[in-house]
Amino acid sequence: MDAAAAALMVTQFAESIAWFVIASGLLQNIFHVYQLLLAGRALRRDRGIAETRQLWRRYAEAAPPISLLVPAYNEELTIVESLRSLLSLQYPSFEVVVVNDGSKDGTLKALVEAFDLDAVDRDYEAVAPHKPIRAIYVAPKQPRLVVVDKENGGKADALNAALNLSRASIVCSMDADSLLEPDALLRVVRPFVDHPQETIAVGGTVRVANGCEIRFGRVSRVGVPRNFLALVQTIEYLRAFLMARLAWSELKSLLIISGAFGLFRRDAVLAVGGYSLGTVGEDMELVVKLHKHFRRLGEPYRVAFLPEPVCWTEAPETLGVLGRQRARWHRGALETFQRHADMLFKPGYGRVGSLGFGYILLVDVLGPFVELAGYVLIPAFWLLGVLNVQYLYAFLAISFAFGVVISVGALALEEQELRRFPSAGSLGVLLLAAIAENFGYRQINNFWRVRGFWQFVTKQHSWGAMTRRGFTRGG
Repeated sequence: MDAAAAALMVTQFAESIAWFVIASGLLQNIFHVYQLLLAGRALRRDRGIAETRQLWRRYAEAAPPISLLVPAYNEELTIVESLRSLLSLQYPSFEVVVVNDGSKDGTLKALVEAFDLDAVDRDYEAVAPHKPIRAIYVAPKQPRLVVVDKENGGKADALNAALNLSRASIVCSMDADSLLEPDALLRVVRPFVDHPQETIAVGGTVRVANGCEIRFGRVSRVGVPRNFLALVQTIEYLRAFLMARLAWSELKSLLIISGAFGLFRRDAVLAVGGYSLGTVGEDMELVVKLHKHFRRLGEPYRVAFLPEPVCWTEAPETLGVLGRQRARWHRGALETFQRHADMLFKPGYGRVGSLGFGYILLVDVLGPFVELAGYVLIPAFWLLGVLNVQYLYAFLAISFAFGVVISVGALALEEQELRRFPSAGSLGVLLLAAIAENFGYRQINNFWRVRGFWQFVTKQHSWGAMTRRGFTRGG
Protein backbone atom coordinates (compact mmCIF):
# COMPACT_ATOMS: atom_id res chain seq x y z
CA MET A 1 0.00 0.00 0.00
CA ASP A 2 1.50 3.36 -1.04
CA ALA A 3 1.51 6.50 1.09
CA ALA A 4 -1.41 8.11 -0.76
CA ALA A 5 -3.66 5.09 -0.24
CA ALA A 6 -2.73 4.92 3.44
CA ALA A 7 -3.46 8.62 3.89
CA LEU A 8 -6.82 8.17 2.17
CA MET A 9 -7.72 5.31 4.51
CA VAL A 10 -6.80 7.38 7.56
CA THR A 11 -8.89 10.29 6.26
CA GLN A 12 -11.87 8.03 5.58
CA PHE A 13 -11.57 6.50 9.04
CA ALA A 14 -11.38 9.94 10.67
CA GLU A 15 -14.39 11.15 8.68
CA SER A 16 -16.38 8.06 9.64
CA ILE A 17 -15.64 8.65 13.33
CA ALA A 18 -16.52 12.32 12.97
CA TRP A 19 -19.80 11.58 11.18
CA PHE A 20 -20.80 9.01 13.80
CA VAL A 21 -20.06 11.39 16.69
CA ILE A 22 -21.81 14.31 15.01
CA ALA A 23 -24.85 12.25 13.99
CA SER A 24 -25.18 10.74 17.47
CA GLY A 25 -24.92 14.14 19.14
CA LEU A 26 -27.34 15.69 16.65
CA LEU A 27 -29.91 12.95 17.22
CA GLN A 28 -29.65 13.32 20.98
CA ASN A 29 -29.95 17.10 20.89
CA ILE A 30 -32.87 17.10 18.45
CA PHE A 31 -34.68 14.79 20.86
CA HIS A 32 -33.87 17.15 23.75
CA VAL A 33 -35.32 20.08 21.82
CA TYR A 34 -38.42 17.96 21.16
CA GLN A 35 -38.63 17.24 24.91
CA LEU A 36 -38.36 20.96 25.62
CA LEU A 37 -41.25 21.72 23.26
CA LEU A 38 -43.32 18.84 24.64
CA ALA A 39 -42.76 19.99 28.23
CA GLY A 40 -43.68 23.55 27.29
CA ARG A 41 -46.92 22.36 25.73
CA ALA A 42 -47.78 20.30 28.81
CA LEU A 43 -47.14 23.23 31.14
CA ARG A 44 -49.28 25.57 29.02
CA ARG A 45 -52.08 23.00 28.93
CA ASP A 46 -52.09 22.62 32.70
CA ARG A 47 -51.46 26.30 33.39
CA GLY A 48 -52.97 27.63 36.56
CA ILE A 49 -51.47 26.40 39.81
CA ALA A 50 -54.23 25.83 42.33
CA GLU A 51 -53.84 27.37 45.78
CA THR A 52 -53.46 25.03 48.74
CA ARG A 53 -56.94 25.78 50.11
CA GLN A 54 -58.47 24.94 46.71
CA LEU A 55 -56.60 21.63 46.65
CA TRP A 56 -57.70 20.88 50.20
CA ARG A 57 -61.38 21.48 49.39
CA ARG A 58 -61.19 19.25 46.33
CA TYR A 59 -58.92 16.41 47.46
CA ALA A 60 -58.78 16.25 51.27
CA GLU A 61 -61.77 13.96 51.78
CA ALA A 62 -60.84 11.59 48.95
CA ALA A 63 -57.06 11.61 49.52
CA PRO A 64 -55.79 8.14 50.54
CA PRO A 65 -53.51 7.68 53.58
CA ILE A 66 -49.79 7.89 52.77
CA SER A 67 -46.76 6.31 54.45
CA LEU A 68 -43.57 8.29 53.94
CA LEU A 69 -40.55 5.96 53.75
CA VAL A 70 -37.36 7.71 54.85
CA PRO A 71 -34.09 5.71 54.76
CA ALA A 72 -31.32 7.38 56.73
CA TYR A 73 -27.61 6.60 56.76
CA ASN A 74 -25.21 9.01 58.46
CA GLU A 75 -27.72 11.87 58.21
CA GLU A 76 -27.07 13.40 61.64
CA LEU A 77 -26.79 16.92 60.22
CA THR A 78 -30.14 17.06 58.43
CA ILE A 79 -32.42 14.30 59.75
CA VAL A 80 -34.17 16.27 62.51
CA GLU A 81 -34.78 19.29 60.27
CA SER A 82 -36.14 17.02 57.55
CA LEU A 83 -38.51 15.23 59.93
CA ARG A 84 -39.84 18.46 61.38
CA SER A 85 -40.69 19.45 57.81
CA LEU A 86 -42.39 16.13 57.07
CA LEU A 87 -44.43 16.06 60.29
CA SER A 88 -45.85 19.51 59.51
CA LEU A 89 -47.08 18.64 56.01
CA GLN A 90 -50.57 19.76 55.04
CA TYR A 91 -52.17 16.39 54.36
CA PRO A 92 -55.14 14.74 56.09
CA SER A 93 -53.70 11.30 56.91
CA PHE A 94 -50.08 10.17 56.83
CA GLU A 95 -47.32 8.47 58.81
CA VAL A 96 -43.55 8.83 58.62
CA VAL A 97 -41.47 5.63 58.79
CA VAL A 98 -37.78 6.47 59.27
CA VAL A 99 -35.21 3.69 58.94
CA ASN A 100 -31.80 4.20 60.51
CA ASP A 101 -29.77 1.90 58.27
CA GLY A 102 -26.91 1.11 60.63
CA SER A 103 -25.57 4.67 60.67
CA LYS A 104 -22.06 5.16 62.03
CA ASP A 105 -22.69 8.73 63.19
CA GLY A 106 -25.22 10.08 65.67
CA THR A 107 -28.32 9.77 63.48
CA LEU A 108 -30.25 7.52 65.88
CA LYS A 109 -29.17 9.49 68.93
CA ALA A 110 -30.33 12.73 67.30
CA LEU A 111 -33.73 11.19 66.59
CA VAL A 112 -34.16 9.77 70.11
CA GLU A 113 -33.25 13.08 71.74
CA ALA A 114 -35.27 15.30 69.41
CA PHE A 115 -38.50 13.27 69.52
CA ASP A 116 -38.29 11.48 72.92
CA LEU A 117 -38.56 8.05 71.29
CA ASP A 118 -39.67 4.90 73.12
CA ALA A 119 -38.95 1.33 71.98
CA VAL A 120 -42.06 -0.75 71.15
CA ASP A 121 -43.11 -4.03 69.55
CA ARG A 122 -44.90 -3.71 66.21
CA ASP A 123 -46.22 -6.58 64.12
CA TYR A 124 -45.44 -6.60 60.41
CA GLU A 125 -45.23 -9.05 57.52
CA ALA A 126 -41.77 -9.36 55.96
CA VAL A 127 -42.82 -9.44 52.30
CA ALA A 128 -39.89 -7.45 50.90
CA PRO A 129 -36.41 -8.67 51.92
CA HIS A 130 -34.19 -6.67 54.28
CA LYS A 131 -31.52 -6.98 56.98
CA PRO A 132 -32.57 -7.73 60.58
CA ILE A 133 -34.33 -5.01 62.56
CA ARG A 134 -32.77 -4.15 65.92
CA ALA A 135 -35.55 -2.02 67.39
CA ILE A 136 -38.68 -0.07 66.55
CA TYR A 137 -39.41 3.28 68.20
CA VAL A 138 -42.42 5.56 68.43
CA ALA A 139 -42.79 9.13 69.65
CA PRO A 140 -45.60 9.59 72.22
CA LYS A 141 -45.90 13.26 71.27
CA GLN A 142 -45.73 12.52 67.53
CA PRO A 143 -48.09 9.58 66.80
CA ARG A 144 -47.38 9.86 63.08
CA LEU A 145 -43.68 9.02 63.55
CA VAL A 146 -42.16 5.51 63.53
CA VAL A 147 -38.38 5.00 63.71
CA VAL A 148 -36.76 1.70 62.75
CA ASP A 149 -33.18 0.83 63.71
CA LYS A 150 -31.69 -1.98 61.62
CA GLU A 151 -28.44 -3.46 60.42
CA ASN A 152 -26.86 -1.74 57.45
CA GLY A 153 -28.02 -3.10 54.12
CA GLY A 154 -28.11 -0.13 51.79
CA LYS A 155 -30.85 2.21 50.67
CA ALA A 156 -33.01 -0.39 48.88
CA ASP A 157 -32.79 -2.68 51.91
CA ALA A 158 -33.87 0.17 54.23
CA LEU A 159 -36.77 1.08 51.94
CA ASN A 160 -37.97 -2.52 52.01
CA ALA A 161 -37.98 -2.49 55.81
CA ALA A 162 -40.02 0.73 55.78
CA LEU A 163 -42.31 -0.74 53.13
CA ASN A 164 -43.04 -3.80 55.27
CA LEU A 165 -43.77 -1.69 58.34
CA SER A 166 -45.92 0.87 56.51
CA ARG A 167 -49.69 0.71 56.91
CA ALA A 168 -51.03 3.01 54.18
CA SER A 169 -52.14 2.05 50.66
CA ILE A 170 -49.82 4.68 49.13
CA VAL A 171 -46.13 4.95 50.01
CA CYS A 172 -43.84 7.87 49.37
CA SER A 173 -40.11 7.22 49.00
CA MET A 174 -37.93 9.97 50.41
CA ASP A 175 -34.33 10.90 51.05
CA ALA A 176 -33.53 11.79 54.64
CA ASP A 177 -31.85 15.03 53.53
CA SER A 178 -34.91 16.26 51.62
CA LEU A 179 -37.54 18.87 52.49
CA LEU A 180 -41.04 18.68 51.06
CA GLU A 181 -43.05 21.83 50.53
CA PRO A 182 -46.05 21.91 52.90
CA ASP A 183 -48.64 21.05 50.23
CA ALA A 184 -46.44 18.73 48.17
CA LEU A 185 -48.30 15.53 49.12
CA LEU A 186 -51.66 17.12 48.41
CA ARG A 187 -50.44 18.11 44.94
CA VAL A 188 -48.68 14.88 44.01
CA VAL A 189 -51.50 12.58 45.15
CA ARG A 190 -53.97 13.99 42.61
CA PRO A 191 -53.53 11.24 39.99
CA PHE A 192 -54.25 8.62 42.66
CA VAL A 193 -57.55 10.39 43.37
CA ASP A 194 -58.49 11.20 39.77
CA HIS A 195 -57.41 7.81 38.34
CA PRO A 196 -57.29 5.44 41.34
CA GLN A 197 -57.41 2.18 39.38
CA GLU A 198 -54.70 2.96 36.82
CA THR A 199 -52.19 5.12 38.72
CA ILE A 200 -49.34 3.13 40.23
CA ALA A 201 -46.57 5.74 40.53
CA VAL A 202 -46.21 9.53 40.47
CA GLY A 203 -43.07 11.64 40.75
CA GLY A 204 -42.62 15.28 41.71
CA THR A 205 -39.93 17.87 41.10
CA VAL A 206 -36.68 17.85 43.07
CA ARG A 207 -34.89 21.19 43.39
CA VAL A 208 -31.59 22.34 44.85
CA ALA A 209 -31.87 23.89 48.32
CA ASN A 210 -28.32 25.29 48.39
CA GLY A 211 -28.57 29.06 48.61
CA CYS A 212 -32.09 28.93 50.04
CA GLU A 213 -33.01 29.95 53.57
CA ILE A 214 -34.51 27.18 55.70
CA ARG A 215 -36.71 28.10 58.65
CA PHE A 216 -38.50 25.54 60.86
CA GLY A 217 -37.89 22.76 58.34
CA ARG A 218 -39.25 24.72 55.36
CA VAL A 219 -37.77 26.78 52.55
CA SER A 220 -38.65 30.33 53.63
CA ARG A 221 -36.68 32.11 50.90
CA VAL A 222 -35.62 30.77 47.50
CA GLY A 223 -32.15 31.81 46.44
CA VAL A 224 -29.36 30.78 44.12
CA PRO A 225 -26.25 28.97 45.40
CA ARG A 226 -22.97 30.83 45.75
CA ASN A 227 -21.04 27.64 45.14
CA PHE A 228 -20.48 27.12 41.39
CA LEU A 229 -21.06 23.36 41.45
CA ALA A 230 -24.36 23.78 43.27
CA LEU A 231 -25.29 26.55 40.84
CA VAL A 232 -24.86 24.43 37.72
CA GLN A 233 -26.69 21.58 39.44
CA THR A 234 -29.64 23.95 39.85
CA ILE A 235 -29.74 24.22 36.05
CA GLU A 236 -29.31 20.45 35.69
CA TYR A 237 -32.23 19.74 38.01
CA LEU A 238 -34.47 22.18 36.13
CA ARG A 239 -33.53 20.49 32.86
CA ALA A 240 -33.95 16.98 34.24
CA PHE A 241 -37.30 17.47 35.96
CA LEU A 242 -39.12 20.41 34.39
CA MET A 243 -38.11 19.40 30.86
CA ALA A 244 -37.03 15.76 30.54
CA ARG A 245 -39.23 13.92 33.03
CA LEU A 246 -42.31 15.92 32.16
CA ALA A 247 -41.71 15.09 28.49
CA TRP A 248 -41.15 11.38 29.24
CA SER A 249 -44.40 11.38 31.22
CA GLU A 250 -46.20 12.89 28.24
CA LEU A 251 -44.71 10.15 26.04
CA LYS A 252 -45.86 7.49 28.56
CA SER A 253 -42.27 6.26 28.78
CA LEU A 254 -41.10 7.59 32.14
CA LEU A 255 -38.49 5.15 33.45
CA ILE A 256 -37.38 6.88 36.63
CA ILE A 257 -39.05 8.55 39.58
CA SER A 258 -36.51 10.16 41.87
CA GLY A 259 -35.81 8.33 45.11
CA ALA A 260 -35.94 11.75 46.78
CA PHE A 261 -39.68 12.14 46.11
CA GLY A 262 -42.04 9.60 44.56
CA LEU A 263 -45.44 8.08 45.37
CA PHE A 264 -46.26 4.43 44.69
CA ARG A 265 -49.21 2.14 45.19
CA ARG A 266 -48.03 -0.17 47.97
CA ASP A 267 -49.64 -3.34 46.63
CA ALA A 268 -48.00 -2.79 43.22
CA VAL A 269 -44.55 -2.39 44.79
CA LEU A 270 -45.01 -5.55 46.85
CA ALA A 271 -46.26 -7.41 43.74
CA VAL A 272 -42.84 -6.92 42.11
CA GLY A 273 -40.95 -7.93 45.29
CA GLY A 274 -40.27 -4.49 46.67
CA TYR A 275 -37.01 -2.70 45.96
CA SER A 276 -34.30 -4.80 44.31
CA LEU A 277 -31.22 -5.39 46.43
CA GLY A 278 -27.69 -5.28 45.07
CA THR A 279 -28.18 -2.18 42.95
CA VAL A 280 -27.43 1.51 43.49
CA GLY A 281 -30.20 2.54 41.09
CA GLU A 282 -33.12 1.24 43.14
CA ASP A 283 -35.42 4.12 42.13
CA MET A 284 -35.10 3.49 38.40
CA GLU A 285 -35.06 -0.28 38.90
CA LEU A 286 -38.42 -0.18 40.71
CA VAL A 287 -40.14 1.89 38.02
CA VAL A 288 -38.85 -0.39 35.26
CA LYS A 289 -40.03 -3.47 37.19
CA LEU A 290 -43.49 -1.92 37.49
CA HIS A 291 -43.60 -1.21 33.75
CA LYS A 292 -42.57 -4.77 32.97
CA HIS A 293 -45.04 -6.28 35.44
CA PHE A 294 -48.10 -4.42 34.20
CA ARG A 295 -47.13 -4.75 30.54
CA ARG A 296 -46.91 -8.51 30.95
CA LEU A 297 -50.26 -8.60 32.73
CA GLY A 298 -51.81 -6.48 29.99
CA GLU A 299 -53.50 -4.26 32.56
CA PRO A 300 -53.91 -0.48 32.05
CA TYR A 301 -51.63 1.58 34.30
CA ARG A 302 -50.20 5.07 34.69
CA VAL A 303 -46.72 6.23 35.67
CA ALA A 304 -46.83 10.01 35.79
CA PHE A 305 -44.78 13.09 36.65
CA LEU A 306 -46.15 16.37 38.01
CA PRO A 307 -43.91 19.47 37.90
CA GLU A 308 -45.49 21.49 40.69
CA PRO A 309 -45.11 19.29 43.82
CA VAL A 310 -41.63 20.28 44.99
CA CYS A 311 -39.02 18.57 47.14
CA TRP A 312 -35.83 20.42 48.09
CA THR A 313 -32.51 18.64 48.52
CA GLU A 314 -28.94 19.54 49.35
CA ALA A 315 -26.61 19.26 46.34
CA PRO A 316 -22.91 18.35 46.66
CA GLU A 317 -20.54 21.31 46.64
CA THR A 318 -17.21 19.54 46.07
CA LEU A 319 -15.90 17.74 43.00
CA GLY A 320 -15.11 14.59 44.96
CA VAL A 321 -18.61 14.12 46.42
CA LEU A 322 -20.37 15.17 43.21
CA GLY A 323 -18.20 12.87 41.12
CA ARG A 324 -19.01 9.88 43.31
CA GLN A 325 -22.71 10.70 43.12
CA ARG A 326 -22.74 11.01 39.33
CA ALA A 327 -20.70 7.84 38.81
CA ARG A 328 -23.14 6.01 41.08
CA TRP A 329 -26.16 7.36 39.19
CA HIS A 330 -24.69 6.20 35.90
CA ARG A 331 -23.82 2.82 37.34
CA GLY A 332 -27.40 2.45 38.52
CA ALA A 333 -28.79 3.19 35.06
CA LEU A 334 -26.48 0.60 33.51
CA GLU A 335 -27.42 -2.01 36.12
CA THR A 336 -31.12 -1.49 35.35
CA PHE A 337 -30.49 -1.66 31.62
CA GLN A 338 -28.59 -4.94 32.00
CA ARG A 339 -31.24 -6.51 34.24
CA HIS A 340 -34.05 -5.63 31.84
CA ALA A 341 -32.29 -5.67 28.48
CA ASP A 342 -34.97 -8.06 27.24
CA MET A 343 -37.33 -5.05 27.07
CA LEU A 344 -35.20 -3.23 24.47
CA PHE A 345 -37.14 -2.72 21.21
CA LYS A 346 -39.63 -5.47 22.13
CA PRO A 347 -43.12 -4.59 20.72
CA GLY A 348 -44.84 -5.96 23.82
CA TYR A 349 -43.34 -3.17 25.92
CA GLY A 350 -44.50 -0.37 23.62
CA ARG A 351 -42.82 3.01 23.94
CA VAL A 352 -41.13 1.92 27.15
CA GLY A 353 -39.08 -0.65 25.24
CA SER A 354 -38.51 1.41 22.11
CA LEU A 355 -38.19 5.05 23.20
CA GLY A 356 -37.26 4.58 26.86
CA PHE A 357 -34.73 1.78 26.53
CA GLY A 358 -33.55 3.04 23.16
CA TYR A 359 -32.66 6.34 24.82
CA ILE A 360 -30.74 4.54 27.58
CA LEU A 361 -28.79 2.64 24.93
CA LEU A 362 -27.90 5.82 23.04
CA VAL A 363 -27.24 8.14 25.99
CA ASP A 364 -26.11 5.97 28.91
CA VAL A 365 -24.51 2.92 27.27
CA LEU A 366 -22.93 4.48 24.16
CA GLY A 367 -23.12 8.17 25.03
CA PRO A 368 -20.11 8.62 27.36
CA PHE A 369 -17.70 7.03 24.89
CA VAL A 370 -19.16 8.76 21.84
CA GLU A 371 -18.85 12.12 23.60
CA LEU A 372 -15.34 11.28 24.78
CA ALA A 373 -14.36 10.34 21.22
CA GLY A 374 -15.70 13.68 20.06
CA TYR A 375 -13.72 15.68 22.61
CA VAL A 376 -10.47 13.82 21.94
CA LEU A 377 -10.44 12.48 18.38
CA ILE A 378 -12.11 15.22 16.34
CA PRO A 379 -9.79 18.03 17.56
CA ALA A 380 -6.82 15.67 17.27
CA PHE A 381 -7.70 14.70 13.68
CA TRP A 382 -8.14 18.38 12.80
CA LEU A 383 -4.80 19.35 14.32
CA LEU A 384 -3.12 16.54 12.38
CA GLY A 385 -4.68 17.84 9.19
CA VAL A 386 -6.72 14.69 8.63
CA LEU A 387 -10.14 16.33 9.04
CA ASN A 388 -11.55 19.44 7.40
CA VAL A 389 -12.25 22.35 9.75
CA GLN A 390 -15.99 22.09 8.97
CA TYR A 391 -16.15 18.85 10.96
CA LEU A 392 -14.68 20.64 13.99
CA TYR A 393 -17.19 23.50 13.65
CA ALA A 394 -20.09 21.05 13.36
CA PHE A 395 -18.99 19.16 16.47
CA LEU A 396 -18.54 22.36 18.48
CA ALA A 397 -21.97 23.62 17.40
CA ILE A 398 -23.65 20.38 18.45
CA SER A 399 -21.69 20.08 21.69
CA PHE A 400 -22.00 23.64 22.94
CA ALA A 401 -24.65 25.64 21.06
CA PHE A 402 -27.36 23.01 21.50
CA GLY A 403 -26.41 22.58 25.15
CA VAL A 404 -26.78 26.30 25.83
CA VAL A 405 -30.12 26.49 24.01
CA ILE A 406 -31.60 23.54 25.92
CA SER A 407 -30.41 24.80 29.33
CA VAL A 408 -31.67 28.33 28.68
CA GLY A 409 -34.95 26.85 27.41
CA ALA A 410 -35.44 24.91 30.66
CA LEU A 411 -34.77 28.09 32.63
CA ALA A 412 -37.32 29.93 30.47
CA LEU A 413 -39.91 27.26 31.26
CA GLU A 414 -39.31 27.74 34.98
CA GLU A 415 -39.70 31.50 34.75
CA GLN A 416 -42.74 31.38 32.49
CA GLU A 417 -44.71 28.74 34.38
CA LEU A 418 -43.48 28.35 37.99
CA ARG A 419 -41.57 31.55 38.84
CA ARG A 420 -39.88 30.33 42.00
CA PHE A 421 -36.82 32.60 41.77
CA PRO A 422 -37.54 35.96 43.39
CA SER A 423 -35.49 38.43 41.37
CA ALA A 424 -34.14 39.25 37.94
CA GLY A 425 -30.67 39.09 39.44
CA SER A 426 -31.16 35.45 40.39
CA LEU A 427 -32.31 34.64 36.87
CA GLY A 428 -29.30 36.48 35.44
CA VAL A 429 -26.91 34.39 37.54
CA LEU A 430 -28.68 31.18 36.45
CA LEU A 431 -28.53 32.28 32.81
CA LEU A 432 -24.77 32.72 33.05
CA ALA A 433 -24.49 29.31 34.73
CA ALA A 434 -26.57 27.74 31.93
CA ILE A 435 -23.97 28.99 29.47
CA ALA A 436 -20.89 28.32 31.60
CA GLU A 437 -21.75 24.69 32.40
CA ASN A 438 -21.09 23.72 28.77
CA PHE A 439 -17.45 24.80 28.98
CA GLY A 440 -15.69 22.45 31.38
CA TYR A 441 -18.37 21.17 33.75
CA ARG A 442 -20.15 19.11 31.12
CA GLN A 443 -16.87 17.52 30.07
CA ILE A 444 -15.99 16.65 33.66
CA ASN A 445 -19.46 15.14 34.03
CA ASN A 446 -18.79 12.91 31.07
CA PHE A 447 -15.60 11.71 32.73
CA TRP A 448 -17.66 10.76 35.81
CA ARG A 449 -20.03 8.80 33.56
CA VAL A 450 -17.08 6.91 32.06
CA ARG A 451 -15.89 6.18 35.59
CA GLY A 452 -19.38 4.93 36.44
CA PHE A 453 -19.24 2.64 33.41
CA TRP A 454 -15.91 1.24 34.60
CA GLN A 455 -17.33 0.66 38.08
CA PHE A 456 -20.26 -1.16 36.50
CA VAL A 457 -17.99 -3.38 34.39
CA THR A 458 -15.73 -4.17 37.38
CA LYS A 459 -18.80 -4.79 39.60
CA GLN A 460 -18.03 -2.16 42.22
CA HIS A 461 -21.01 -1.66 44.53
CA SER A 462 -19.83 1.00 46.97
CA TRP A 463 -21.86 4.20 47.33
CA GLY A 464 -18.85 6.22 48.42
CA ALA A 465 -18.86 8.88 51.14
CA MET A 466 -21.51 11.61 50.71
CA THR A 467 -20.47 14.45 53.01
CA ARG A 468 -23.21 16.98 53.75
CA ARG A 469 -23.00 20.51 55.17
CA GLY A 470 -26.61 20.67 56.35
CA PHE A 471 -29.29 23.20 55.46
CA THR A 472 -28.84 26.94 55.94
CA ARG A 473 -31.21 28.06 58.69
CA GLY A 474 -32.89 31.40 58.83
CA GLY A 475 -32.63 33.62 61.84
